[in-house]
Amino acid sequence: MMDIKLLKAKCEIGNYEKLLALKNPTLVDFVAKYVELCNPDKVFVSNDSEADIRYIREEAIRTGEEKELALKGHTVHFDGYYDQARDKENTKFLLPKGADLGPNINAIDKEEGLREIHDILKGIMQGHQLYVSFFSLGPTNSEFSIPCVQLTDSSYVAHSENLLYRPGYEEFKRLKGSARFFKFVHSEGELESAVSKNVAKRRIYINLQEEIIYSVNTQYGGNTIGLKKLAMRLAINRASEEGWLTEHMLIMGVHGPKGRVSYFTGAFPSLCGKTSTAMLKGETIVGDDIAYLKKKDGEVRAVNVEKGIFGIIQGVNSKDDPIIWKALHSPGEIIFSNVLVTSERGVHWIGKDGEVPKKGLNHSGEWFLGKKDAQGNEITPSHRNARFTLDLRLLENTDPRLDDPQGVVVGRIIYGGRDSDTWVPVQESFDWAHGIITKGASLESETTAATLGEEGVRKFNLMSNLDFLSLPLGRYINNNLQFGNTLDNPPSIFSVNYFLKDKEGEYLNAVEDKLIWLKWMERRVHGEVDAVKTPTGYIPKYKDLKKLFKEILGKDYSEEDYIKQFTLRIPENLAKNERIIEIYRTKVPDTPDILFKVLKEERKRLEAARAKHGDYIAPAFFEKEN
Repeated sequence: MMDIKLLKAKCEIGNYEKLLALKNPTLVDFVAKYVELCNPDKVFVSNDSEADIRYIREEAIRTGEEKELALKGHTVHFDGYYDQARDKENTKFLLPKGADLGPNINAIDKEEGLREIHDILKGIMQGHQLYVSFFSLGPTNSEFSIPCVQLTDSSYVAHSENLLYRPGYEEFKRLKGSARFFKFVHSEGELESAVSKNVAKRRIYINLQEEIIYSVNTQYGGNTIGLKKLAMRLAINRASEEGWLTEHMLIMGVHGPKGRVSYFTGAFPSLCGKTSTAMLKGETIVGDDIAYLKKKDGEVRAVNVEKGIFGIIQGVNSKDDPIIWKALHSPGEIIFSNVLVTSERGVHWIGKDGEVPKKGLNHSGEWFLGKKDAQGNEITPSHRNARFTLDLRLLENTDPRLDDPQGVVVGRIIYGGRDSDTWVPVQESFDWAHGIITKGASLESETTAATLGEEGVRKFNLMSNLDFLSLPLGRYINNNLQFGNTLDNPPSIFSVNYFLKDKEGEYLNAVEDKLIWLKWMERRVHGEVDAVKTPTGYIPKYKDLKKLFKEILGKDYSEEDYIKQFTLRIPENLAKNERIIEIYRTKVPDTPDILFKVLKEERKRLEAARAKHGDYIAPAFFEKEN
């Protein structure tokens, strides 16, 4: 039994009673254990009341973790200069002896990891206040709901989670004493100028067995907002045990004829168009990042795990992102992180409209144009990973079914990557297995010179989920395959590619064209447009795209453009096929046999087409054969 008396003594009036009201001994023992270990000066328990949420917000200002900006409700937070991104090296799974998640997953012996993390946590919150907050991953009072408790000594983290996640205090009451909840322990550690000082001892450890996340000596949201990608790892593991899916996917409503709304999910690696797809004009957003998918009454239903956005702000501008731009320039509760604060208490970021200010305040301290760090690197006005945190309700295109406890019916799934020379702009798979294997499990994305230094390097990222898996890769693929195999009518699976180029290196798609690909997919699923069968999947017919371009974008679409965009590039597709087979053959020892079977069958179709028509085959050749 933990020291309940110490917990009670650390709680100010009313806080201990809030814990007891949940009638959950496991919860009380968990909180007491880490109060005793971390030794905060006092403990605050939030019951999701407006007063409690306001208190956390005000504490973030009082402690200096956030500073108020000129617009009402806007605040800014700075992470330390060397604490600006997910720490992949020190993010590890705690595995008991004999357990193995495969060569692709970073792990440490469980007993060794627990000794280390508990040693670091000992007394770490002295001089700090501990915030105990409750949340629900997924809508509340739903079969999708996963109750969570977060312990943190960072008011910024607690405030962020209040914006991003649904309140969970009442959800814990519905548990009726059950121990089936996710647990998060975070400490920012010793602070220097309001940022974490001991980043050399930054650790993020994941205990799958007890469903606990530990995070210490860091403030950056990707390491500390435990309910985001860290909780995703717990949920992937739980989903695998229970027969559902946790995916790195947007959820959006695509609006068809006569007021029809069809719901899509979509997985895109970074810088591949995920946010711009979710925010397309005229469509509605349910979620931009993580989805739970479950089977119900023969259908796939999905919910947004979150209710807010922790979004990258670089490049957000009034032309390309009008809805987000409007929200970021209106009163409302928004946390900006690692941007530049101007003398007028406004904010600037890389890619924002207007001139770059000559000086201001950013994650490096007082900043001026041309400032360099100790290594001689020029410091940009905002960090390239600068973020904004807001509740989705601040966006005018939020779908009314955001909090529907039943979820939305998923009719189609999209996989998209940055691909200059292989995939056509939009394509439908032949069936579920073909889609999961040739679209999702074969997903690649090219790096860009502007952000990662070397352009055109292909990064393998199956289902855009490689960094977040808590399962061996083969088992994860098999889970996806089995999920669809148990459905009479599984969702259609599509691939999209917004980055196809011609031989001169010019993009073949305009930015707004992605709306047409979505509209075609929506009509395709409802049987309102036909398609052309190719060796790699079904592509649109020219006449249907021509009509959609005119009706929706008001512009002409030439047959010449269609041929350039949808010509099947045999050499490039064969090269991709070889790369993917080699990855699974050499790096994924538990790959299911069906993956090799499907990829080899596609290779045979490509080789047969090349023998008949050559290396580059226009859609008309396939249309004649259909």
